[in-house]
Amino acid sequence: MTHRENFIAAMHRQPCERVPFQFSFCDSLKQELMRRHGTDDIVQYFDMPIQYVSLPEFPTEPIYTSYHEHPEELSFIDEWGVGHKRGSTAHFTHFFSPMADFTTPEEVEAYPFPDMLSENRWKVVREQVEKTHKEGRAAAFFAVQVFEPAWYLRGLDNMLMDFLTDEDMAKVCMDKMCRIQCQIARQAAKSGVDMIIFGDDVGSQRALMMKLETWRQWVKPATAATIAAAKEISQDVLAMYHSDGVIDDIIPELIEIGVDVLNPVQPECMDPVRIKQNYGDRLSFLGTVGTQTVMPFGTPEQVRDTVRHMIETVGANGGLTIAPTHMLEPEVPWANIEAFVQAVQDFGGY
Repeated sequence: MTHRENFIAAMHRQPCERVPFQFSFCDSLKQELMRRHGTDDIVQYFDMPIQYVSLPEFPTEPIYTSYHEHPEELSFIDEWGVGHKRGSTAHFTHFFSPMADFTTPEEVEAYPFPDMLSENRWKVVREQVEKTHKEGRAAAFFAVQVFEPAWYLRGLDNMLMDFLTDEDMAKVCMDKMCRIQCQIARQAAKSGVDMIIFGDDVGSQRALMMKLETWRQWVKPATAATIAAAKEISQDVLAMYHSDGVIDDIIPELIEIGVDVLNPVQPECMDPVRIKQNYGDRLSFLGTVGTQTVMPFGTPEQVRDTVRHMIETVGANGGLTIAPTHMLEPEVPWANIEAFVQAVQDFGGY
């Protein structure tokens, strides 16, 4: 089986030859890969089964500086108009939300959203998918989200308060973003990707970041609409839902709205083995190896034991792509990365 065939079979919980794996690097680890092996292409070097594809960013037109009080102090403004200021730690930036001071739905409607349907952009995606498939890998589109880009624009505090106290503002922000993201989902499915990453971070380390009723009112319908938009184009496209944190309460409803694969199943917050036992007949998983614990702070032997345990439990009878639960950050020792890869090779055969 090719990587692509094996990955698709695994995510459909059908017979496959091996457990797929995936991970991504922060900039400093890419530099370390280049120093050690003369390349920063982790997919090619580690022969990963999945290649993520995405829309190329266009220059920010129109200019969004008028939506920021001190644009000269920003590191950059992204194509949505969100301001970013780099901090002292790795790749993280502080967000400055251009809609933070909006008081009326009309201001949201008048905001100059970027053109996400440009043929020039989607031509690049189709080329990425074609190249990936020729290499025998699965192509995964990153990403279709509603709540997160809406709050990037509005500000997280404002967005959560809108949900509770200003339904007109909440509705216009979520509806506008949902329409845009449905368009993106359809185009991604038309581009021939094998999987689309949906979802938003709605879990904290201890619980959902909002009441379940609030999630049901505002986030669930938008997520359902984007998944449905993609599956209208292709019933074969896998829908992966991403949220960090504790999201046990919404898993049954994610399955209800068409989620095929759950990510990252953060073991510091949830029990991957229990979730597999409860939902493994209806849901597959991508993740399960902690990036708050074992990957940065465990020994290579502990990484190896964790990978083996997750393959033997969550990976039983298929349904697992084993992966760290987040991008690998600078604290992760190179020996732990090597231990992860070797453990997948040693224990990942069916």
